[in-house]
Amino acid sequence: MSAAASRIRCIATEEAFVIPELVDAMAAVLRAHSEYEPDLYFWRRASESKVLSERLLDVDAQRLAIMDAQGVDVQVLSLAAPGVQMLKSADAVALARLANDRLAEAIARHPQRYAGLATVAPQAPDEAAREIERAMKKLRLHGVLINSHTDGQYLDEPKYRPILEAAASCGAPLYIHPRAPAPSMAAAFRTYTLEHAIWGFAAEAGLHGLRLIMSGIFDQLPALRIVLGHGGEGLPYWQSRIDTMHRQFPVAERPKLAKRPSDYLRENFVVTTSGMNWAPALRLCIDALGSGRVLFAIDYPFQDTAEALAGFAAASLTPAERAQILHANAERVFGIAAATSERDAGPRASGE
Repeated sequence: MSAAASRIRCIATEEAFVIPELVDAMAAVLRAHSEYEPDLYFWRRASESKVLSERLLDVDAQRLAIMDAQGVDVQVLSLAAPGVQMLKSADAVALARLANDRLAEAIARHPQRYAGLATVAPQAPDEAAREIERAMKKLRLHGVLINSHTDGQYLDEPKYRPILEAAASCGAPLYIHPRAPAPSMAAAFRTYTLEHAIWGFAAEAGLHGLRLIMSGIFDQLPALRIVLGHGGEGLPYWQSRIDTMHRQFPVAERPKLAKRPSDYLRENFVVTTSGMNWAPALRLCIDALGSGRVLFAIDYPFQDTAEALAGFAAASLTPAERAQILHANAERVFGIAAATSERDAGPRASGE
């Protein structure tokens, strides 16, 4: 087999960026919080780390150089958490629109290297729905990302229905990215600072995904597609127990579902490997959901690109599984054009 024929394209699907205006807005938020605020932890780290801040701001030079060096062909860019969700509504709406314009411009400069997920301001649901439509139809972005709860509220609540309807009608995959647990569940995480990526993120975003399933929204909006990072935030591991407890202990507070909870997880969700490129976890997601529902991701720049690729390469996968997870699933889910040249299918991500 020739070297060109053996190449496997690599698309990384949860890769963060920021724009200067968001940096300024979050700096003001930081100044306004004299007490510890967990959702500002990484923003403080970024403000103190020149390397991290430079990597988040850059979409032209260093980022592409790192992608080239490691064999990453495409990054699916999204605004770093918590996006605009800690800002006042009017400011959040305006900044989301600006960020999406900048994202579309970056993709236009590097159309073979980037795809993008729109950011919206859930604190203004109607405006967020309109921005989803603009981002998908005018800017030709590839989905939308929301950083889980907004002001402690989740997307299954009635006020956010316009957002879910817009995502479903526009065919926009909705990536639910974690953030620190909502104030109503946060206290128990604080003793050992467990509220971040070490545990709290997964507990919080997994809860969000399960709330959506239990709300019955997928019976009402069967076209709605949800993306969960970090190996599905624990839900693939728990799906059998969730089904059992849902069946054996029905409660009046839960809407009646047409299917088992796990059916929605396998039909309406896909998961990414961001921060979880570990062979046992990867294998579990494939076995639980099917290889067609798992997408490769790095979580750049919060995770190391080389380490993520090495972890993925070490997993025991069939050639078909490897190709699906590295690029084919992302092409299908996010509507990313298939590779048209060797440049679009780099040689090092295959694990060979």
